[in-house]
Amino acid sequence: MQVVGYETGVAGGSSGPDDGSEDGSSDPDGPVGGGLYVASGGSVDYVAADPGTELAFGLGERRCAGTVHDGDHVACDAPDAPYCDDHSRVWVCARCTGTCLKDEMDCHESHAMYLAAFAPDVLKVGVTREWRLNTRLREQGADRAAHIRTFPDGRVAREVESELAAGDDLVDRVRVPTKLDGFGRAVDEATWEALLDRFDPIERFEFDYGLDLAERPVAETMAAGTVRGWKGRVLVLDRGGSTYAVDARDLVGHELTDAVPERELQSSLGAFGG
Repeated sequence: MQVVGYETGVAGGSSGPDDGSEDGSSDPDGPVGGGLYVASGGSVDYVAADPGTELAFGLGERRCAGTVHDGDHVACDAPDAPYCDDHSRVWVCARCTGTCLKDEMDCHESHAMYLAAFAPDVLKVGVTREWRLNTRLREQGADRAAHIRTFPDGRVAREVESELAAGDDLVDRVRVPTKLDGFGRAVDEATWEALLDRFDPIERFEFDYGLDLAERPVAETMAAGTVRGWKGRVLVLDRGGSTYAVDARDLVGHELTDAVPERELQSSLGAFGG
């Protein structure tokens, strides 16, 4: 039984396998669940990982997760994980800076430019289709956000995004380890408000993922414990008196076993150290 994708619980926040797309149509509010897509013998099943769910899997061999087509899994024996070159697909719009990388530009719809804050003080500028702004922000696990401009199409929006990201205080991509540094911490209000003072926000957002973290969880790759919840693609688990944060993408490609290892895990004590 191999993990071939995951669902964050946010509409469109899924990977099965990861294609970097922005499909989805609804905007949930409040804490959300998620789950894992697992394949065995060509069929794909969904293992729910909603808050309160008990997961009890060990992690076995990891290899390419292959591909899922029309609900059926096509396995791949390549050792590259989560995907080999033949099964990796990159959403080219994420690399766009205003010059279309496709054969023909197809983003002829209203796009929103947003600012997002990740605790304590990481500030991001981004672009998404306007109708799925709320969803996109939650997929990323943003703590605060603001819709600052609306554009008639994606090309113009990406041009402006690229210009803003070239500055010293904004980035256009935030890696999961950087996001994890802010789990259990608050957004630096002064830094966030100073940024917003430079713009005229159309709408502001503040998100609560229902994790109730008193400290930063320990980063681990595992699939055993009580689900506390999700923040973006990060699965938060309680196990043995400590809290762990799992990047769901790191689970993709692993075989799941019934034997949960009793190996030593780093405890939450001192999670902020180092």
